Amino acid sequence: MDAKLRIGIIGVGQIGQFHLENYRANPDVEVVAVADLKWELAQNVAGRFGIPYVYADFRDLLARPDIQAVDVCLHNNLHMPVSVAALQAGKHVYCEKPMAGSYRDAEKMYQTAQSLGLKLSIQLNTLFSSETRAARFLVEQGSLGKLYHARSVGHRRRGRPYVDGYGSPAFVQKEVASGGALYDMGVYHIASLLYLLDNPKVLRVSGKIYQETGMDPVRQQASGYNVEELGLGFVRFENGLTLDLIEAWAIHLGQLGGSSLVGTCAGICLEPFGLFQSAGDLDMDTTVNLETFAQRARDLRENADAYDSPQQHWVAALQGRVELLPTAELALNTMLISEAIYLSDRLGREVSAEEVMQASESTAISL
Repeated sequence: MDAKLRIGIIGVGQIGQFHLENYRANPDVEVVAVADLKWELAQNVAGRFGIPYVYADFRDLLARPDIQAVDVCLHNNLHMPVSVAALQAGKHVYCEKPMAGSYRDAEKMYQTAQSLGLKLSIQLNTLFSSETRAARFLVEQGSLGKLYHARSVGHRRRGRPYVDGYGSPAFVQKEVASGGALYDMGVYHIASLLYLLDNPKVLRVSGKIYQETGMDPVRQQASGYNVEELGLGFVRFENGLTLDLIEAWAIHLGQLGGSSLVGTCAGICLEPFGLFQSAGDLDMDTTVNLETFAQRARDLRENADAYDSPQQHWVAALQGRVELLPTAELALNTMLISEAIYLSDRLGREVSAEEVMQASESTAISL
């Protein structure tokens, strides 16, 4: 496309402003309008970023025929109704993670995009990190051999939204966010491993969630905190693949190690990045130069800038320069795993993917 991509932003809080900074750095994008129920905030942000049109009702933004795509930066249980409305208005949609508040809502977003022939992308930052890109390169080269197990790890010693000093209470309220550590940070780590495993079909999941670490009682009461701070799971995929995971907003441990992936010929740790192999009786722990790898990828590969960030990639895909990475498919499968952990915790047993799909209910908030 010769003309700039004309985008509207729905939700201009902290995350929306972060997205706006990325778009401002992209010469192929023009942000035409913003929408937010907080009118003064929307006007202020529009003024700072030089955006000409401001709306309190996102439907007025969607009614603009000159807007080709929208970026949805709202709380989790608002993702589905706003994204579906945008798709039905003929707009391509970029949506913050997690995909929605429930698997059922995420599936509705995905099916709507598919039926209308529109692009849907979910914010998955970690797919574009040097670590994930290097791991994907090694997997595609066959360096790991047959893959059979992965580990998804997320660790904060104490980093719960609001009660530990940042963010708003909405992040820890099930009525708005639908989930805690798994939905907030776990989506990044789980989706990265699914990407490296080629997004295998989920068969069965066992899981447990906790909220046990002490917190200030005044902030706890004020926040209405009712989501998990720690999520654990074990996932069985088709073809014998497995994944174990731990995602902590708060835990009394200094470290948990990084996410990892193992095959018959080698294994990878993503954080810090390392390649582990054996040659006969000799075990080898290999460090790599990620900076040089990233630089060569940018200098030597066509359209390499399309992988600099999630928004840069989405814009390039809408321009037809590259094929859109399967962020929606990965995010949908991540939703299935996360909701399976919640269901397994409630039932006290392993659950099948089919059980989760049947039990899942909409958590969407209507606007």
